[in-house]
Amino acid sequence: MRIAIDGPAASGKTSVGLSFAKKLNLLFLDTGIMYRAATVAVLRSKLDPLDEKNISDLINNIKIEVKQSSFRNGSLDSIFLDGENISQKIRDPEVNENVSQISIYSAVRKKLTDIQRKIAEPGNIVMAGRDIGTVVLPDAEVKIFLQASLEERAKRRYNEEKNQNRQLEYFEIIKNLIQRDQIDSEREIAPLTIAKDAFIINTNEKSEDDVVREILEIVKNKKL
Repeated sequence: MRIAIDGPAASGKTSVGLSFAKKLNLLFLDTGIMYRAATVAVLRSKLDPLDEKNISDLINNIKIEVKQSSFRNGSLDSIFLDGENISQKIRDPEVNENVSQISIYSAVRKKLTDIQRKIAEPGNIVMAGRDIGTVVLPDAEVKIFLQASLEERAKRRYNEEKNQNRQLEYFEIIKNLIQRDQIDSEREIAPLTIAKDAFIINTNEKSEDDVVREILEIVKNKKL
């Protein structure tokens, strides 16, 4: 079983995907952390985020690894850049501001898509991102697309930042989400789109448990 969960930023992909995977004892991969790791590498190298050529050269010379965490402690995967655990650094505001731009480059997407497909080869995985059902795993047995209003997503992101003791103004979060949505939807390579055979779930005013139950019903009806 391979389950693809796609959707825009802060639509609930990670929390829902992890919770669902734990219920069925499946692996879970938030592919977004890989693009964030690539962004950390770019920022550390002091490259201009618009410098595709040098960024492509950089990406082809770094090592990004994902190490699966235990579902028992409810933690997410750890992400490593050239052997260093950067799981905390990928959530920095500067990464939030630049990750969508870095993600549009073909060299970045090719390298990370290849890694993601390799991880998914054994099956029994829930994979969350923006192009899982359309590009990474177009033949996934179940495809889910999560939607939520801009206001709802901004509220969730604001609460996430607050819980992590990071101070971001609400209007800055709104601005960042609008920018990310535009870049993600308009990029030439693997844009954020809904797969034709995806089940669409609007997560507005729904709890995480509500959405997980909906996905469980979808999986049961598919008779996998």
